Amino acid sequence: MKILKLTLVALFVSSLSFAQKAELKKAGVPQQANAQAPSKASVLKWDAENHEFGELEKGKPASYDFTFTNTSKETILITNVKPSCGCTAANYTKTPIKPGDKGFVTATYNAANPGSFHKTITVTTNEEGAAPKVLVIKGKVNKPEEEKSIMLK
Repeated sequence: MKILKLTLVALFVSSLSFAQKAELKKAGVPQQANAQAPSKASVLKWDAENHEFGELEKGKPASYDFTFTNTSKETILITNVKPSCGCTAANYTKTPIKPGDKGFVTATYNAANPGSFHKTITVTTNEEGAAPKVLVIKGKVNKPEEEKSIMLK
């Protein structure tokens, strides 16, 4: 009997909470004060968003330049570039990119550890409402020949 009463009370309380949201909606009050507006598409046109390094030798860093063009009528500025880990470094165009101009983000992977890798670089600009762009680098780091021969002995 207690379970039935508790179930009825829970059902009643939940129906009241949904009713309040409907009342607020009718009154024109936003339901969430911190709700984010949907992201709009970026005006930067990237030549490539992914790069496959293939096989790399251990200890020899590899770099790739991701290039883009500003297709808007506004000047764009890259405000932040964040690699997903410390094994990847990034350099980028630090000056404002005028309409029609090109810019770059250079990703450098240090190739210190053997094995496959899949890393991201998140690029944020001053574009209002645009989601950050995520660039991807991947590949495989091979052990040097001398290391392989030591392991076989």
